[in-house]
Amino acid sequence: MNDNVIQKKKKKSPVFPIILAVLMIAGGIWGYRIWQHSLHHVDTDDAQIASHMSPVISKVSGYIAAVKVQDNQMVHQGDTLIILDNKDQLMTLRQAEAALGTARANILSARAGAQAAKQSIVSSRAAVRTSSAQIEAAKVNVWRTSEDLKRYENLIQDHSITRQQYEQALAAKQTADRQLEILMEQKNQASSQTGVVSAQSNATSQQIGITSAITKQREVDVETARLNLSYTVITAPTDGYVSKVPVQPGQFLQAGAQLFNIVADNSKWVIANFKETQLTKMLEGQKADIMIDAFPKHPFHGVISSISPATGSTFSLLPPDNASGNFVKVVQRVPVKIDFLDTKDPLLEKLRTGMNVKVEVQLDQIN
Repeated sequence: MNDNVIQKKKKKSPVFPIILAVLMIAGGIWGYRIWQHSLHHVDTDDAQIASHMSPVISKVSGYIAAVKVQDNQMVHQGDTLIILDNKDQLMTLRQAEAALGTARANILSARAGAQAAKQSIVSSRAAVRTSSAQIEAAKVNVWRTSEDLKRYENLIQDHSITRQQYEQALAAKQTADRQLEILMEQKNQASSQTGVVSAQSNATSQQIGITSAITKQREVDVETARLNLSYTVITAPTDGYVSKVPVQPGQFLQAGAQLFNIVADNSKWVIANFKETQLTKMLEGQKADIMIDAFPKHPFHGVISSISPATGSTFSLLPPDNASGNFVKVVQRVPVKIDFLDTKDPLLEKLRTGMNVKVEVQLDQIN
């Protein structure tokens, strides 16, 4: 009986070798398929959903009068987000408008002075022309009285006329000479007056140019004041969802301060950070399978739209400088933008910026 037991123990069961052989064949087939798959696909789980984010920035300084939005609220372009106290801007606008009114009054006064100067020039020139005509007439009178005096001088020597007649001719000649001198002086004065008025007219023209420039500057000041007043109402730059609103009424804002962001909901894409060694066969237009952690049972499909011209570390605040200190080689990652193919997929509206994604690119399929 002991011999039979020993013989049974010596017999080996064929089940274990069969199972082992099946497992080895299955493992070999699975490994071959993985190897074949890796030749035509590359994947990464270093990927996130991305979308446009518009910053809300205060363009003027001031105290917050009212906050019209809440966290995660949907807004449309042009909706009022924050209202600032506008008393300072209103006062600046009134001052600018008053300065503009003064400048316009000055230019009207300068133009009136220019018009008066032009009329004075016309009058002075007319006076000069009148004096010239009178001088010509006076010269004729001087010539006539001179000729009369010559004749009377000859006649008085012959005692053909009386002494009184000669003295009358002499007086007429002297009166004509004096009249000519007076007219010459009047012409000189009129000419001088014309020069003075012309100089005043030139000065007035320059004044008009200066006041015109000042008026334009005051108009710009008014437009600037109105623009700054409009900036006290901060509106949404685009449609989207408001992020966390960290401001409250009464808080003072500095000009240029970024308050919060508006996440646009009109477009979403995937930014996948592939290792530099995975980019060998990667091209724009290749299709990609997108698996989102939030929706693991819903497949998404995309296409590579662009590949970053530099690695992600290049755009960091402190990019690596391999020329200084000790060097440790680190595999770099390059951002790749992948657009969704089915833009009408209803689940796209549920995607949120920053969600984790796994991407698998099909190297041999180009859209």
